[in-house]
Amino acid sequence: MEEHARCEAPPAAARIVRHSVRIQILDALRTALVGGELVPGEVYSAPALGERFGVSATPVREAMQRLAVEGAVEVVPNRGFRVVERTPRELAELAEVRALIEVPVMLRLARTVPAARWSELRPLAEATSAAAARGDRAHYAEADRAFHRAVLSLAGNEQLLAVADDLHRRSQWPLISAPAVRHGVLVADAAEHSALLDALIVQDLPVVESLVREHFTGSNA
Repeated sequence: MEEHARCEAPPAAARIVRHSVRIQILDALRTALVGGELVPGEVYSAPALGERFGVSATPVREAMQRLAVEGAVEVVPNRGFRVVERTPRELAELAEVRALIEVPVMLRLARTVPAARWSELRPLAEATSAAAARGDRAHYAEADRAFHRAVLSLAGNEQLLAVADDLHRRSQWPLISAPAVRHGVLVADAAEHSALLDALIVQDLPVVESLVREHFTGSNA
């Protein structure tokens, strides 16, 4: 039987509705990872996490296997899953790859997408600002991915979306012993979304490029 490596289970959480259990567990675990409830370097067992969410260990194991593919956790035989300890260098490498992929796409879209289409994305940018203002790291991460997906979807390339979303999610996993993200940093990061839309609307390409690069290298959102 798997044994939790810590003395106690993570903080209590709302129980999961049994419809689409595995997907709901996966979403809940991702939120716990981003929010820091699952600590880098610690091992968590499927039964302990299943008890937390009010489900059996099976959907938890399935969700954790998916997270292992995404690089968020690693399997520890006969014990459970260890949250991967990531380094600042890994984060910098992810930022570099994201910039290599997304900057050219953003510049191309800036030249071709009508201003009205960019304006339609304003509520998504505002959602990131609202989550940042609350200091809600988990919901900010979700809103941030939604904004970037919406922008990149205008390129009409599903493979691009899949690759970019995977890189984005990996960049949001916590670092080794990372302190909580300061409120001001989160607010400033969110503000870059609105500034990017402003630049895209007026087709200011130098500002678009500068904002996208800074967004990737200036934070891990």
